[in-house]
Amino acid sequence: MPDREIDISEDPIPSDAFPQRLRIAREMRGLDQSALAEKSGLPPSSISHFEAGSRKPSFENLRRLANALEVTTDYLLGRADDPEAYADADPLYRDFKNLSSEDRELAQSFMKMLSDRKKRGEEDA
Repeated sequence: MPDREIDISEDPIPSDAFPQRLRIAREMRGLDQSALAEKSGLPPSSISHFEAGSRKPSFENLRRLANALEVTTDYLLGRADDPEAYADADPLYRDFKNLSSEDRELAQSFMKMLSDRKKRGEEDA
């Protein structure tokens, strides 16, 4: 098999894409920096530094931000263009992207309640 060169010059460098993707995802969810900080468990100053590009998140903080914004880490790093990619994976999430941030939290609480109920039922069996 011949050697193939892969040209990655067109791909954004993750550190270059991250600040803009973080801001876009935050605005897409209708959150201000303080609300995202609270939802992700990070200080508001960290969100501001991340969006300004003056600081880079740790892997753990990247995961927290992706979870809080309900996007993939690949989207935040500029390696995927669709922040809603996970929604196509499971029909249950098909309409999830159309919910407000408040309704998403309510849906997540309901799903957790159902999951906990199932676990309790399995323990009783």
